[in-house]
Amino acid sequence: MKVYLDTSVLNRIFDDQSQPRIYLESVSMTLIFLLIENQIVEIVSSEALVVETNNNPYNDRRTFVESVLQEAKYFQSLNENMLIRAEEIEATMGIKGLDSLHLVCAEELGVDYFITCDDKIIKRYRGTLIVQNPTEFVSNVINS
Repeated sequence: MKVYLDTSVLNRIFDDQSQPRIYLESVSMTLIFLLIENQIVEIVSSEALVVETNNNPYNDRRTFVESVLQEAKYFQSLNENMLIRAEEIEATMGIKGLDSLHLVCAEELGVDYFITCDDKIIKRYRGTLIVQNPTEFVSNVINS
């Protein structure tokens, strides 16, 4: 099973754990990291992930995300057609900037799931990907 983890989920474990939703998503991410380690889930990486990670001002978060992304078996670079598709996503779905580029990279890689903590992406994306938050994803994996 191939998944795209956007930067919101890759950084979720560093967020304020006093909020129930964030805590549940963090625990779910820990389980996803175990699934990756045990090669049950395969993650991918992209130029969009690298750019966003490199711009992270927090060294500990950046280092952690870089170490996770080293486990990726596939990498997607951006090209002109993908930029056009990202503009289409922005115009038709209202998903802007790097978020649209993450989605385009995931589409291009043909992932099974796009995992994010961004409610706007979950609600607005209407494409070929299955978009879920980490808690939904873990629940589906456990129940399948």
